Amino acid sequence: MSTEYKRERKEEKPVLAICYDFDKTLSPDDMQAQGFIQSVGYDVETFWKKSNGLASGNDMDQNLAYMLMMQQAAEGKKLFTRGELMKCGKEVVLFPGVKDWFKRICTYGEEHGVLVEHYIISSGLKEMIEGTDVAGEFKKIYASSFFYNEKGVAIWPAQVVNYTNKTQFLFRIEKGVLDINDPGVNDSFAPDEMRVPFRNMVYIGDSDTDVPCMKLVNVNGGYSIGVYNADTKDKTKVYKMMRENRIKYYAPADYSEGKELDILLKAIIDRTAENEALESRFYAYKREQTDADKQTNETEREKVDLLIKLENSRSFATTHAVIEKMRQITVWTKDETENLFTIAVNNSQVFYILGDMDVKAFYQKLLNGCKVPSENAEKIKARIEETDRL
Repeated sequence: MSTEYKRERKEEKPVLAICYDFDKTLSPDDMQAQGFIQSVGYDVETFWKKSNGLASGNDMDQNLAYMLMMQQAAEGKKLFTRGELMKCGKEVVLFPGVKDWFKRICTYGEEHGVLVEHYIISSGLKEMIEGTDVAGEFKKIYASSFFYNEKGVAIWPAQVVNYTNKTQFLFRIEKGVLDINDPGVNDSFAPDEMRVPFRNMVYIGDSDTDVPCMKLVNVNGGYSIGVYNADTKDKTKVYKMMRENRIKYYAPADYSEGKELDILLKAIIDRTAENEALESRFYAYKREQTDADKQTNETEREKVDLLIKLENSRSFATTHAVIEKMRQITVWTKDETENLFTIAVNNSQVFYILGDMDVKAFYQKLLNGCKVPSENAEKIKARIEETDRL
């Protein structure tokens, strides 16, 4: 049974998509470590050690492992429902400036002709992110999540986002195919049909788990930014990512107005506005050329290409090769014939070899078809006669 999916249309204004990891990017610590782990009787270090051991000992995805640990640890201690997880999200601390960052950056974009959209791409829990004060600022939250039974209790993973499959969501954003089950993400789109081309994507993250997304954005002309905790000032990870060409920029994770990250994003918006004005011109010219091609047939386009090649020929070998292809075309219009005469007169290299058998035969046939030879045709005729006397 086919399903109708809602897809985002291409906007009149350029769209800049800012994609964020969550833990240690928008928040100073893992979201699970800000209340949930403690509420089920674990200290943070022990929880993660046991979770990672569960993954490595069972060839298990680390994200599936922590989700199972959360579920098992909550038994008998805490309701494990969407509502409770969202309550935990309300306790998550955010970096300075985060709460008013999204609207501020959107407003700046509007003032400069750019539509800014915010997306989460995180291995953390969607339910907890949805419980934060900023959940409503995101066009889409891609994160790990649970399936709930009829009583609202989490019983199974619904979605698992790890560092490698994060990249699929960038392609969804690129094409406006945002539903995670929509197979349209595999459809082919022309470059000018992309809703958010990679050159208009920003990825902000903090560590190696963000590298695949950072690399994908980077190599396709977008902007990858590494952030570090402004309090600890530990730049070890961003230095590593910069050294390995994973990021283009790095900044403290302070999203306040006037801070480095704020200034950087506004500069990217400025550049996006300028770049997209040029891209719009390019695609307009390209469409015009395509429409013009539709008005001509293949033979006419081949003639034009050969005329250009002959005009630009700078070697005898190239001239002979082009003339050989031209001799296979039986009909040349009056304007095309005159163009051929003009090229031979103006290109001294072509003019010089008018006595060569193939070139001579081609131009002699053109001359024979002229009822009233032009000035350039007379020059060609005279040159051929001159070579006959040599």
